[in-house]
Amino acid sequence: MTKLLLSIHVLASILVVGPIAVAASMFPRYARQTAGEDGHSVGATVLLHKICSGYAIVGVAVPVFGIATGAQLGVLTDAWLLTSIVLTTIAAAILALAILPGQESMIESAAAAADGSGTGDGADTKRAAARLAGLTGVFNLLWAVVVVLMIVRPGSTTGA
Repeated sequence: MTKLLLSIHVLASILVVGPIAVAASMFPRYARQTAGEDGHSVGATVLLHKICSGYAIVGVAVPVFGIATGAQLGVLTDAWLLTSIVLTTIAAAILALAILPGQESMIESAAAAADGSGTGDGADTKRAAARLAGLTGVFNLLWAVVVVLMIVRPGSTTGA
């Protein structure tokens, strides 16, 4: 049972967190291009946001299977796992409270600019894109640390 839970946890991590990390990282670039009235970029930003928000919902499976695996292994109170849980929670909060709303705001601004009702300028879009890129970098860095903790696992009996 442990191997099955661990396999699902790792697969979910790769197939869910990976697309969020990539799509969120690409979003600011296309959002900056949107400020230059590139119609393809508007569609790209909408698609990238849909990927991020859709996969974020499915992403709940990652910690669920991770905690189930940790319980099966009897390591739920180990410092490395508790640290991973805290970092995962912070990453999820950044995604839900900053990245996704930031993407929505930029898409709305682009739509308003396209129909002539927008009041922002390209500099506002570039600042918002830079902020979003920074938040995405932090999100990705948190996940990288979690991956390292999962591999190194202080006190691991694997000898790795």
